[in-house]
Amino acid sequence: MLKMKGSIERRITSALALSTLLTAAIILGGCKDGSPSQSHDTAAVEAEAEGSGPVSFWVATDTHYLDNDLEDGGEAFQTYVNGGDGKILPYSNELMESLVYEVQQKKPKFLILSGDLTNNGEASSHKKLAEKLKRVEEAGTDVYVIPGNHDLNNPWARSFKGDKQVLAEHITPSDYTSLYADFGLDEALSRDKISLSYFVKAAPKLYLLMIDSSQYAKNESYGFPQTDGRILPSTLSWMDECTKLAAEQHGSIITVMHHNLLSHTSMSVSGFKLNNSQETMKTMRKDGLNLVLSGHIHMQDIAHTGDSRNSDGLTESPVYDIATSAMAVNPHQYGAMTFNPVSREVTYNSASVDVEGWAKANGITDPNLLNFKKYAEDTFAIQSSDKAMSRLQDSTFSASDKKSMAEVMAKLNVKYFAGTAADSLDEIKAMPGYKLWASMDGGFMSGYIQSMAEDSGSSNVSLKMILNKQ
Repeated sequence: MLKMKGSIERRITSALALSTLLTAAIILGGCKDGSPSQSHDTAAVEAEAEGSGPVSFWVATDTHYLDNDLEDGGEAFQTYVNGGDGKILPYSNELMESLVYEVQQKKPKFLILSGDLTNNGEASSHKKLAEKLKRVEEAGTDVYVIPGNHDLNNPWARSFKGDKQVLAEHITPSDYTSLYADFGLDEALSRDKISLSYFVKAAPKLYLLMIDSSQYAKNESYGFPQTDGRILPSTLSWMDECTKLAAEQHGSIITVMHHNLLSHTSMSVSGFKLNNSQETMKTMRKDGLNLVLSGHIHMQDIAHTGDSRNSDGLTESPVYDIATSAMAVNPHQYGAMTFNPVSREVTYNSASVDVEGWAKANGITDPNLLNFKKYAEDTFAIQSSDKAMSRLQDSTFSASDKKSMAEVMAKLNVKYFAGTAADSLDEIKAMPGYKLWASMDGGFMSGYIQSMAEDSGSSNVSLKMILNKQ
């Protein structure tokens, strides 16, 4: 097993703890008023001229793909998986193959992947993933990708051999631009000069601002991948110019980034929301950008700013940030979306990738894949329960109380990551274990349980909204 010493080891331990505690739960727009600048009939004529009705597209994030040639299923790999944050790495390849298969069957216009494409930036994982994405495009679906905090200059890239982790080759930003040139970069109308951000027309009247929010320049000197994100001032200025390009065509824009624009948990944690989220929000308000697609936090959540008034007394429509849950983590969801170029209406609905359908279509006999929904949920619940029991090990609760509390963690965690906790809150709060968690005086676990049990009053799995026109 590779060993790391001194302050680097402490920093890595700290970073791992933060990621594991929140992301796996202890496996745990705009200043414009939205009114169109041209008549509905004119917009309809333009849309018809481009041969466009409503467009279907998907967004997935945090695929954390791991090339299966990098693991042998041995002790080191199992230890890594069991101590991780709920990613179903033993079936990483099958999960991605299922997503490719489902895209080929349902044929959305385009597919967005919003970062953390690979487990830890392994070169072979990137290469194998790019080969899969090429098959998606060959089937008629365009692909647009951005990197996440795990993908570039990552010194944590590893293979797993027997009882040892072995250093694996990772990729640089230059490697990335070559590997993923066909998936957005080469089609870009504009590319930011100092980041991997780009601006692309994805469909009639619809543009994507694909923002590179990750920080990876110092990863190798740090000895670990930097988790937090930001958008550089010059990139914010570049975004202004991109909105002008869209305005010339009376188009609308969806902004895509790996890190979150808004908070998706009431817990006080850092590293998920952009470091300069307020500055970014000012730019988005100024440019009339009112929808962000993000990931990073691994759970399914839809947040928005609410209606407000600007300094001129004009109503500002809500800015939405949809954090799609991690594809690599139960329930292995993506966002199925539509855009109507006439009304500018966008819809979003979460959907779980159909691993079982792929397995049956390909004659797979593995019972875990043929019954994947149950297998994945049971695995995630058991891991959540085990982690909770570990945290409660030194507490004064009785064995039966600890078991009851772990049952609550398992049930609530499964629902929370799916974005459906609100549907089961009455049942969960009536469980004996929930009251025991509430009786605890502080502590991460108790606070986490309470945060999961909050009900925002709105759906976290579906949305219907109107994109601003530039």
